[in-house]
Amino acid sequence: MPPQYAPSLRSRLAPLLLLLQTGFIIIFAFYVEIERKGKADAFINFYAEFQDVNVIVILGFGFLGTFLVRHGFSGSGFNLLVAAMATQWALILNDIESLYYRGKMRIDLRSLIVAEMRTASALISTGAVLGKANPVHLILIGLLEVSGFILNEKLLQFFLKVRPLESIMMLHIFGSLFGLMLTGVLYRKGSEHPFEKERFDKKSGLFSMLGTAFLWMFWPTFNSVLVDDHTPGRKLGAVCGTYLALAVSAVTAAALSVLSNPQGKLNLVHLQSCILSGGVAVGISVSAVQHPWEAMTIGFAAAVVSTIGFHYLKIHMLLAFQCHDTRAILSSHGLPGLLGWVAHLILQIKDSTNPVIAIRFALFHICALLITIALSVTLGILTGLLVKLKFWRAPQDKKCFDDQAFWEFPRLAERK
Repeated sequence: MPPQYAPSLRSRLAPLLLLLQTGFIIIFAFYVEIERKGKADAFINFYAEFQDVNVIVILGFGFLGTFLVRHGFSGSGFNLLVAAMATQWALILNDIESLYYRGKMRIDLRSLIVAEMRTASALISTGAVLGKANPVHLILIGLLEVSGFILNEKLLQFFLKVRPLESIMMLHIFGSLFGLMLTGVLYRKGSEHPFEKERFDKKSGLFSMLGTAFLWMFWPTFNSVLVDDHTPGRKLGAVCGTYLALAVSAVTAAALSVLSNPQGKLNLVHLQSCILSGGVAVGISVSAVQHPWEAMTIGFAAAVVSTIGFHYLKIHMLLAFQCHDTRAILSSHGLPGLLGWVAHLILQIKDSTNPVIAIRFALFHICALLITIALSVTLGILTGLLVKLKFWRAPQDKKCFDDQAFWEFPRLAERK
């Protein structure tokens, strides 16, 4: 028997995608041009970094979302769909002020990388509603979340003079809080008990671990690609610091996983949620990390915080605040992101020789966090209210975490 809401994809998804894509093509045709000035060597070096970020966004987050046993097609396929749409929208919003000065927006490899990094914040948010939303929901969430994150960047840079690297690395905090508010508004009654199909098996866990491996391997590029390389050693320091933080968090997460398991065994889902925490935390504090031991300490603390969050906060958030966080984005991105923010504040004050400058930095740093939290929470709630409208046809509870509601399967797959 066909899924009850299968026609909604035909009547809503196809028109939405065609309308948006046609609009993007028209905007690019009249208002966007490629920046062709630049050195060939710079292109060759930057293209490799662009491909690394591309792997993170498409393969890393895509495979990471395949851990649900009957939601692998949607986890990877919808990730690609959201990334493709959100990146185009981010490119348009990235340089939209140039329309006033030059009448044209210009794109290059750097703007592509920035657009994909902003899209990563949307992919973090969609992880909270993974399996409980249809692709129309995910497209709307991606476009609105990217718009909100770019607005947050502009506010931080305009009012607080936050550097572009530090403002864009707030994506972990923004994306996780946005997603938590979103899933709170979209809460389904009865979510205190696991959904029938909300589980993973050996095959889906293996594919999901592949996504974690992609993210782990290419995360140093993600943290260092926008670092100013005019100062010798800064980019190298960001790469080395990120790798060391990732290595320490991986080892610490494995140890804590064994200690927290009653049978003394490793938990695959546990590792996937905590193994990247060091890279997330050091990414926010990368401009203040000067020594290897600092990055390693941040990685260790991030793994501990992420582990505690995975074990306790996911359940308590569900029971106390009715936030059903499918992919545990709070423990994998939110808490490590906040830890990285605290580490950045401490390291910056420690290295400052002028108390007045240190106090001023602390005030601006705190204001940046408060603006990010306020905007992400507000926009997350508003987006949730929009997506909650019955017009978008959310899947029934019995259709959650099930690819057959959206994908055509061969007969053998259906029988199985």
